[in-house]
Amino acid sequence: MFPLIHGWTDVQRSPEANLRLGLVLTFVAGATNAGGFLAVGSYTSHMTGIVSSVADDLVLGNIALALAGIVCLMAFVAGAMCTAVLVNWGLRQQLRSSYSLPLLLESGALLVFGLFGAAIAAWSQLFVPVTVVLLCFIMGLQNAVITKISKAEIRTTHITGLVTDLGIELGKLVYMNRSQPGSPVRANRQRLRVQLALVLGFFLGGLTGALGFKYWGYITTVPLAALLWVLCLRPLLTDLRKHAA
Repeated sequence: MFPLIHGWTDVQRSPEANLRLGLVLTFVAGATNAGGFLAVGSYTSHMTGIVSSVADDLVLGNIALALAGIVCLMAFVAGAMCTAVLVNWGLRQQLRSSYSLPLLLESGALLVFGLFGAAIAAWSQLFVPVTVVLLCFIMGLQNAVITKISKAEIRTTHITGLVTDLGIELGKLVYMNRSQPGSPVRANRQRLRVQLALVLGFFLGGLTGALGFKYWGYITTVPLAALLWVLCLRPLLTDLRKHAA
């Protein structure tokens, strides 16, 4: 029914299946990150920057900003923890939708962000800090899902790591192997293709999210939530039929 995501909850997953799911989630993460920046002026997937800003703000005496950064970091960690709890509970219950549960929660959070965008804009002093925390939670939630599924081979929000790995493989690719002792240096071309595809997916998602938010506003996140629902639909229906039998 959905060939892109067929079998994405299987225990034994192929690298191709991980890549297809990773591309979808990376696209969603890029779009959410870019749209969130235009909404609240903060990139909520960038924990390196947030931790650095906390250190800077503490040194400069900006205690309120430092505390805000710590709350964002805690929200990201809480999202990852929530994924671990939901997935492990689902696996204990032998649900095929184990990995769908955090994505359902993410889609609900995106719907809140998209449908209540007008209130966020009208009451910015109250809702913008809450929105930043919500987006950080979403990023931690989603990044942990694909990390668990792919056994940490794929990350959907950690582009710094992807670009670093990409540089390492490119360095191996251009390395001149001459008559030297030992095994020749060889690039992992499959890994190289995966890294390029994920970086491109995040960029295209960011481009889509930025353009969508510019012209249509907060409602742009609603299709992203719907895409996550499509990802979850097949395993959820399987579990429903199983428990109804």
